[in-house]
Amino acid sequence: MESTRGTVAELVAARWGDQRPGLWFEEKVLTQHEVAAGAAARAALLADLLPPGAEPHVGVLLDNTPEFPLWLAAAALAGAAIAGINPTRRGPELARDILHTECRILVTERAHLPLLDGLDLPGTRFLVTDTEAYDDLLAPYADARPDASRATPADRLLLYFTSGSTGAPKAALCSQGRLAAAGRSLAGQFGVGPDDVHYVCMPMFHGNAVIADWAPALAAGAGVALRRRFSASGFLADVRRYRATYFTYVGRAVQYLLATEARPDDRDHPLRLGFGTEAGAVDAAAFERRFGVRLVEGYGSSEGGAAIQWVPGTPAGAVGPAAPGLLVLDPETRQECPPAVFDAAGRLLNGDEAIGELVNTGPSPFEGYWRNPVADAERRRAGGYWTGDLFYRDDDGFLYFAGRTDDRLRVDSENLAAAMIENILARYGGAEAVAVYAVPDPVTGDQVMATIAGDFEPRSFAAFLRAQPDLGTKMAPRFVRVVERMPVTATNKIHRAQLRRESFRCADPVWWRPPGERAYRRLTEEDAEGPLVSTRGPSSVRRQGLEPRTR
Repeated sequence: MESTRGTVAELVAARWGDQRPGLWFEEKVLTQHEVAAGAAARAALLADLLPPGAEPHVGVLLDNTPEFPLWLAAAALAGAAIAGINPTRRGPELARDILHTECRILVTERAHLPLLDGLDLPGTRFLVTDTEAYDDLLAPYADARPDASRATPADRLLLYFTSGSTGAPKAALCSQGRLAAAGRSLAGQFGVGPDDVHYVCMPMFHGNAVIADWAPALAAGAGVALRRRFSASGFLADVRRYRATYFTYVGRAVQYLLATEARPDDRDHPLRLGFGTEAGAVDAAAFERRFGVRLVEGYGSSEGGAAIQWVPGTPAGAVGPAAPGLLVLDPETRQECPPAVFDAAGRLLNGDEAIGELVNTGPSPFEGYWRNPVADAERRRAGGYWTGDLFYRDDDGFLYFAGRTDDRLRVDSENLAAAMIENILARYGGAEAVAVYAVPDPVTGDQVMATIAGDFEPRSFAAFLRAQPDLGTKMAPRFVRVVERMPVTATNKIHRAQLRRESFRCADPVWWRPPGERAYRRLTEEDAEGPLVSTRGPSSVRRQGLEPRTR
C-alpha cells in the first residue's frame, strides 16, 4: 500500500502521469494517467453544469462501465457526491430514489433510458454516456488537469442506498475522508500493491464494490478490471484475461460460482484473495478447495458504523474478535449478553440469552443518512451505534453472526437466529442455496420456514435433520419451499422480504411437517386453511404451489 492521503481527490490526482495500465473493460484499456485525465474532464464539465445553489449530487444509473469509476473520481475532484441508482428499481420507486437524493444531473446509458420513460423528474438533466452528444459535451474539457487542492476529508462523496426490505431504501452518507481511510485500511490488511488488479464484478451502485474493491485499488495504485454485470460462467475467463488478483463478493455470488461445471484447470489463474460477506463457512471452504483461493469473510455495516476484521486464529464460524467498544447487547434491557455456551458438537446451548444486537459503543465513523432523521435516531441511541445485526460472542471474545434483527425467530418461547439454522441446512446434499425465515404460528410466535434451491427429497431431508448434532429441538423447519433458483436482490443477496411476504402460499411446491411428526409431506390447500397452519396475512394469495384440496 502506498498512500496516506486524506481525500479521494488526492488519490485520483496522484495517478496523473502514471502510464501503467489502470482500467480494463472488455476490449478497452486506459492507463492510470488517462483515468485521472478523464476524471478531471468530467469534474470540469460538472462544475459548469451544476445549477447555482443546488446540492452537488450526481445520480449514476449505469452498469459497471468505465464511466462509473470515472464519475466517482470526478465527483471527488469537483467536491460533489455520487448517488448510485439501482437499475432494478422501477417507476415511482426509481423516481423517488433520484428525487430524494436531489440529483440535478443523472448519468446513464442508452440501455437504461426505457427505465426513465414517463418518470416525473423536474430539473434533472440526463447525460447519456454512449452517445455522440455526450462526447461532444466532454470535448472542450479534454485538457483539464486534476486539482485536489480544494477537497477536504469532510466533503460528502457517496450517497449509497441500503436495503429497502422494510420501507424505502435509505441513502447512507460517506465522506471523502472515510472512503480514503477504508481504502487504505483494506489495502494494508490484504497487502494490495501497485501490481495488483482488482476485479469489480459486483454492481458499483452498491457500497461493496466501491468501498471494498475500487477504493483499496485507488489507495494502492492498483489496476481495476470491470465486468458490466456479474457472470458466474464468465468469472474465471475474466480473471485470467485481466490477470486479476483480488475480488469482492456479496450474497449468493460464491454459490453461483461453485455451481459452474468443475474443470481440471480451475486453479490455473492469478487470483489470490476474495473478500466479502454471506458466503458461509461451507461454501468458503468449497471455494478454496476447488479454486485454491481463500475467501475472507468480513463484517462491516453498510453505513460504516461498526466493523469486524478476521485475524489468524479466528475459530471456524466466527467473523473475528470484538474490537474495544463492540458489544452484544440485549435490545430490551440494553445490557450485555452473556457469552455463548457450546456443547461438544459445537451447538449453541444458550442462544436465547447469548444472541443480541451488535452495538458499537466506541468511536463510530457513521455519518448519517440523507435527510432521514428518524433512521438516524434508530441507529444512534443510548450512547451507541446499533447495527441491526444479531451476534453472539464466545468466552475468548470472538463474534459470530446470527442474522439481521428481522431474521430473529421466536419459536415456543425460544429465540432462534436464522443464520445459524441456514448454516446447518446448507450441509444438505441437494441444497444449492438455503434461506430460513419466520412465518406466523397459529397460536403465538413464529414457525420456522426454509426455502431450498436445488434437489429436495422429503425422506432424505428428514433423515438429514435427525443426523445433525447441532440442530436444536426447535430449529427443524415446519415448512420447506423448493425453488429452482433463489430469488435475489440486485446485489445477489437473498430476497428475504419477498420470501417472508409470500410465506407458504406461493407458486412453488411446499412441504411441511405437522406438529409432532418427523416426516414431511406436500402442503395442500386444505392444510393451509386448517387450524395447524397460520392463515394470517393477505387474503388474496396464489395457491399454484399447493396440492389440490382433498374431496
